[in-house]
Amino acid sequence: MKSRADLLMAAPSPVPKIPVWARPRGLMLHDADAAYAAGAALNSLDNLVRQDFSWAGAWRQRLALQCAAAAVNLTGRREDESALRDAHFLRGMGDDPGPSGHLLMAWRRLASRTTNCDAESVRPVAELHFGLHWDHALAEVVANAEDMGVSSRPGPVLAAEIAAAVYRARPDAELLGFWLVDMLLAQKFRWPVPVPLLMGQVSSAVFKSGENRKRIRPGGEGWARAVFLAYATAAAEACDLGADLAQRAAKLAAVAPKLRAKGSADVVKLLLSDDAVPGSWSSPKLSARGARRLFDRLGELGAVRELTGRPTFRLYGL
Repeated sequence: MKSRADLLMAAPSPVPKIPVWARPRGLMLHDADAAYAAGAALNSLDNLVRQDFSWAGAWRQRLALQCAAAAVNLTGRREDESALRDAHFLRGMGDDPGPSGHLLMAWRRLASRTTNCDAESVRPVAELHFGLHWDHALAEVVANAEDMGVSSRPGPVLAAEIAAAVYRARPDAELLGFWLVDMLLAQKFRWPVPVPLLMGQVSSAVFKSGENRKRIRPGGEGWARAVFLAYATAAAEACDLGADLAQRAAKLAAVAPKLRAKGSADVVKLLLSDDAVPGSWSSPKLSARGARRLFDRLGELGAVRELTGRPTFRLYGL
């Protein structure tokens, strides 16, 4: 485990970039071309994950927010990323997060847990956050996913297949299928924690087909190619986000030694590990008033951003 000194003082490694030729451009008609792009992009993403950057927690949680917003949109609800973030970080202890809040919690849980595709891990998420009745059909699909994780077949291929299998078994569990594929991909790549990816692309052009541009359903015609292209795009965007957060984290590292407030080390750790931190956050070492002053100071130094644009009930993050 890296110490705070290691996180802030070590020279940052460059964030892997997706080559231009691996970024989907225009129409790809062949599965093989799409699979090649996905493999190249995911290879760069794999290099990013394995470097275990200090800001990896914030990076994963921001990707989780993007995926949750896409899932909420797919259900016909209107909450965007800002609304979901507000509802999550500002709700009272014990308050019901609501359907949209539960979707965010599902992807936040994906982005902060160890990789495990077994029923013991998936069932609580399916029931609590996706509101699904657990039955033999779902149990069988999850068991198959667990077996797929140790096969020698490519990860994106397995992801496409397991999402289609979930949809065939339980069409009402489509969102769970999108959640499960990232878990399976992480297990396949032996990542310690999954990276939320596929759901964030569900509304993109790669999942549209025909003159009416209807969304391709899991297992439908062109589904595998759409998944490959979606992973290529998602991996590229995740690496781009990582490069941005790396710069912001470097600014935070530069100003951290200047912070004199007790408890500032805890705030730095939170900023590196999560999407946002409430301006009213407090701890035994730092009062809420002291935290507000600290966030103001960090903002003046360009080390954090205020994410809401409001004068009150503020949220801060990299």
